[in-house]
Amino acid sequence: MATTDAGEVAVPPGTCPLGTLIKDIERDKVGVVMGHVGGDRVQLRPVGGGLEWDAFKVRSLTPREELSVRNAARNELTRRAL
Repeated sequence: MATTDAGEVAVPPGTCPLGTLIKDIERDKVGVVMGHVGGDRVQLRPVGGGLEWDAFKVRSLTPREELSVRNAARNELTRRAL
């Protein structure tokens, strides 16, 4: 594991399980792991859906961050249904 300039601890992209929430450190975005490309990058999709992107530096979310992301996604779904 490597530490970034912002003090975030990067994890190897190839070790991220499919379907988990991961933060792309370079883009400062959270996404769902959709696939792996080699061992050096992971494909992420925005939590609410959309186009996938490749991420090279990622880190796991803290439990608080994951709860916040999941709540925001649930709230967005509720707003769309109204």
